[in-house]
Amino acid sequence: MPEVFKIETEETPTVTQEKVSTTPEELQKEMERMMGEQLKDVLPVDALPKMLNLAVWSMLAFILIFGSSQLSTLGIKLIKK
Repeated sequence: MPEVFKIETEETPTVTQEKVSTTPEELQKEMERMMGEQLKDVLPVDALPKMLNLAVWSMLAFILIFGSSQLSTLGIKLIKK
């Protein structure tokens, strides 16, 4: 199935040496990094694009099914006349 939505994943380098954060900016960055790691455990990175792709393909299938039902209804009406 072709992908309509695709998110590029970027690899973040792992820190081998722990550094104690002292400034508020460093603490903020560390908190953002920790929250990002926790969110990755809860919701996989590729889950959102898969859900969006599924929604797009479902809408396309609905449009095609609805259109074909309209065409068949029109054909039945023409045959009856």
